[in-house]
Formats: sequence, C-alpha cells, structure tokens
Amino acid sequence: MRNEQIFIQPLSDTSIIITFGNEIDEKIHLQVQSLSKYLEQNPFKGFVEYVSAFTSVTVFYDPLEVLEGSNNEHSPYQIVHQTITSALGKLQTEVGHSSRKIDIPVCYGGEFGEDLEVVADHNNLTTDQVIEIHSSGDYLVYMIGFAPGFPYLGGMSKSIATPRRSNPRTSIPKGSVGIAGEQTGVYSLDTPGGWQIIGKTPLDLFRPEDDTPSLLQPGDRVQFKPITEAEYHKYKEKIT
Repeated sequence: MRNEQIFIQPLSDTSIIITFGNEIDEKIHLQVQSLSKYLEQNPFKGFVEYVSAFTSVTVFYDPLEVLEGSNNEHSPYQIVHQTITSALGKLQTEVGHSSRKIDIPVCYGGEFGEDLEVVADHNNLTTDQVIEIHSSGDYLVYMIGFAPGFPYLGGMSKSIATPRRSNPRTSIPKGSVGIAGEQTGVYSLDTPGGWQIIGKTPLDLFRPEDDTPSLLQPGDRVQFKPITEAEYHKYKEKIT
C-alpha cells in the first residue's frame, strides 16, 4: 500500500495512530479495512487491540512486551512504527473485500419517527419523498462507534440532509433511525442523542449474548426497507 497521505504518529505511550486521509471516502475506507484485517490475522508481539475509524486505525500495544527480546536500541514506539510500516507495504486494497448486504426494515414516521416532518420541511420535500430517498440508498458501514453496535453509514443523499436537533433528547429508544447532517444511523441502545429521528427498526443491532454482538460490521452494505406498523410488530414478535 503506497499513499503519500498515510501518516503514522504516536498517540500515547501505549498507542499509535495510522491516518490515511482527512475525508469520508470509500478508497480510504478500504485502506482502513485492509490494515485492520491484517492486524487481526497477524498480531505482532505486544499487540493489544486496534480501533478503526472513518480515516484511521489506532493500534494499542503493551510497551514492555514489545521490548521483550529486543536489544533496547529502539523505543517501543519505534519498533511498532517499523512493524506497521512493513505491514502497510504488504497490503493490497483492491482484493479480499467482499461486503455483506443487510436489509434493515424500518417503520417510518408516526410515533417511531417524530422528526420525519422536520426533515421533509427542511428540504422542501413531502414525508413520502424523504422515505423514498432514504430507503433507496445503498449505505456503507464505515465504522462502529458512539455506542456498542451503532453504525456510522455513508452514502446518504444530500437532498435529505438535516442538521442535528438544537435540543438533544435525553433518551432515544434503541432501533431509532436518525439523520444528522449528511449522515444516517441506527441507535443500537437507549441513549441520549441529537439526531433527527425518522423511523425505527424492530431489529436489535447490539446483541451482547452473541459471539459477535454487533449485527453490523465495517464494510457491510445496508439498505433500509419500509414496513408498516403492523409489520413492525410482527418482526418484534418473531425476534422475542
């Protein structure tokens, strides 16, 4: 992997951050995923974990374990820096990335989407047009964050972009589908939040009892499927 925009910097005594760019972009996302996958398959001595984001990967390590067996001529950061640099040289971003495609049923508006009319009014659209635009998108999961299982999705049409609420709510039910600026996402837990809520899915995005608790993973492709309120309740009955 060669990219003049790749920067490797220390973040703390036990972490290092690799930055691939400064904008939300699918090519940068592939670079982030390539390094993340490599670290999963090839953890180095002293490796603790990694955290991937929109444009970066942060790698955490145990400095004492990194130094074990070395001649102490280099610091733990220098050793990890060299290890990451070597890994980047081996990576290819064009191959090995098959995306899962996951449909998320959503009941739009009403009690499930209190801000649907706000989004429509802000963009001079009808609520049906907002639903049509939102559910016709092909969304890429760039990262999981904010709360366990909360997906940050890219690919939403700018025609329904809406600023966050000026007064965030103290509690938003899990499953709520929201818009904030040019992004859309799904609340995986009951949490405070300021996104404009346009609907709700009956699916649980965070299932701590599962081996893989998060339903969605970075690199997945998501499509929202409109459902009626009756269909929403049928989904919930099946799940429970």
